[in-house]
Amino acid sequence: MADGRFQKGVLTMDILPAIDLRHGKCVRLLQGDYDRQIDYNNDPVDQAEQFARAGARWLHVVDLDGARQGVHYNLQALQAIRAASDLNIQIGGGIRSEQSVKKLLDIGVSRVIVGTRALEDLQWFEKLVHDYPNQIVLG
Repeated sequence: MADGRFQKGVLTMDILPAIDLRHGKCVRLLQGDYDRQIDYNNDPVDQAEQFARAGARWLHVVDLDGARQGVHYNLQALQAIRAASDLNIQIGGGIRSEQSVKKLLDIGVSRVIVGTRALEDLQWFEKLVHDYPNQIVLG
């Protein structure tokens, strides 16, 4: 459950709206196919602000270019969202080094999602979880 907590005996949760970034734009891939893309918004800051106005506290971001190439292609868009918004941000997509994790946390991301590398190198993942408590998510 995303950020669940108890308040007066009632379990609550946050719903995390998502932005998938490709070439700096908000998109969706049909069945994960990079050749079948739907464009939603050319301005990810505008999209994040829409989510915030609707009451979101968190934003889930996937760097599709990063996931494909293993390099942060959409860092500028992420920094712009961070600068314009009070949303807590979690990001995934191509994060395969501690240097990448640190860079993302340093620009103000709340949580970093790691996947492939964590499955390939459990010791690396355990070190991240230890070194960055409550800031690492396994995806």
